[in-house]
Parts: sequence; C-alpha cells; structure tokens
Amino acid sequence: MSRIILINLVRFVMLVLLQVFLLKNISLYNLSVPYLYILFILLLPFETPNLVLFVLAFILGLTIDAFYDTPGLHAAACTLLAFVRIFFISITVQKDGFDNEPEPTLSIMGFRWFFTYALVLTLFHHFFLFNLEVFRLSEITYTLSRFLSSSIFTVFLMLVSGLLFFRKKERK
Repeated sequence: MSRIILINLVRFVMLVLLQVFLLKNISLYNLSVPYLYILFILLLPFETPNLVLFVLAFILGLTIDAFYDTPGLHAAACTLLAFVRIFFISITVQKDGFDNEPEPTLSIMGFRWFFTYALVLTLFHHFFLFNLEVFRLSEITYTLSRFLSSSIFTVFLMLVSGLLFFRKKERK
C-alpha cells in the first residue's frame, strides 16, 4: 500500500513540475496548450475512494492554479474530471471485465480502452476549463478551436508517455 502512495506522490510531483516548467511555455500558434498534469488523475488506481479522488483532484488543480495565476479554474476543471472519471470507469470497467486490474494504464488496459478513456476525460476537462476561462459567447469559435486542438495535443502526449514509461503486461 505504501508503494502505491509513493508512486503516486512521485507521479504528482513530476507531472506538476513538467507542466509548470516545460509545458506551460509550449504553445502551438497560441491555440494549442497541453495540460499533461491531468494524467495524474487518470492514472490513479481503480480502488481509490471517491472522496480521496476528489480531494486529490482539487489539490492538483489548486497547485496548477498557483503557478498559472488562474484562481480556481484548474481546481474546478480537475474536480469535474474526477467526477467524469468515476462515471466513465463505473460504466466501462464493469462492462469490459477489467475488475481485477489495479490501475488504468495503457499497458494494462490496452490501447483502445485507454485512448477512449483519455480522450473522453480530456475533452470534458478542456471544454470546461476553456469555457470557464473565456466565459463569453462572443469568442466561441476561438474557444472551441483551442479546446479541440489542446485536447488532441494533450491526448497525444498521454499516449506517448504511456508508450515510453509503461512496460507491456499481459492481461489475463
């Protein structure tokens, strides 16, 4: 149990540092900004209690808010992401028979499931975050293009990190 906590603590720190010191400065044509830090919430073990999940998501969002000068935007989006994660996992994990798997990684769950999981949750997070950031309908086309391009960029980085850092395991 302490091994899982240590792994997730290191993952939290590494993703926050990566987001703040590297990815914050990456922007493609001021349109696409990757938010890879949400991978922390996505990779938490399945048996994480809902209350702990919401608290961790809120703390992650507040940490990113502190570095981005966005009071509460990332915290709200991460809390929504935790809610959508619970709903998505309750639908797909029981249906597909992944009950014995410890965490939703690319190597354990397979490419198709993880891609769908990462895409759906990233779309929810980014849509909420960018609409909350702009908060006006006059810039809806710019907001939608930012939301879509940033989501694609973020999911691409998630898949690349999943292929680089996770070893292949055989599912039973």
